[in-house]
Amino acid sequence: MDISDAERRLLREIQRDASLSLAQLTERCGMAQSTVWRRLQDFEASGLIRGRVALLDPGRAGCKLTVLASISLTNHAEQTVAAFARLIDGHPEIVECLVTSGGADYQLKIRVADVEAYETFMSQVLLRSAHVREVHSSFVLKELKSTTELPI
Repeated sequence: MDISDAERRLLREIQRDASLSLAQLTERCGMAQSTVWRRLQDFEASGLIRGRVALLDPGRAGCKLTVLASISLTNHAEQTVAAFARLIDGHPEIVECLVTSGGADYQLKIRVADVEAYETFMSQVLLRSAHVREVHSSFVLKELKSTTELPI
C-alpha cells in the first residue's frame, strides 16, 4: 500500500492518540476534514487500522509483573499447534504470543499481579498442558521502552 507523507502524518498522530477529533487531526496533519475522515475509513476497511484502543497502565491495572516465557512444544503436529493456539486464546494473562526460530517454539509475554500469580499460572496452565514440553521464564525487572507505535 502506497502511503503519502500526509497520510503518514495522520497515521503517526492516531498512533499517538486515537481519541483525537477530526478537527484536531485536520489541524495537526494539514488535511481537509473530509479527507481525514475518508482516509481513516479507507485505512480501517483495508485492515491497516486494526482497531482503536485505550492503553492502560499495567501496574495500576493490577498487572505489575511481566514475564517472558519461552515455550517448547512436545511436537509440531497440526493438532498440537492448534491445541496450543486454543490455550493461548483462552488466557488473557498472555498478552502476546510469537512463533520464533531458535531454541524455543514460542515466546509469550505474560502480565500478572506478582510472582505468586505467575507460579500459579505456569503450574496450573502451561505445565499442565499435554502439548507443552518446556517453559523457560524470564522476569522483566524494568521496562526501558514500551510502545505500540510503528515507525512509519
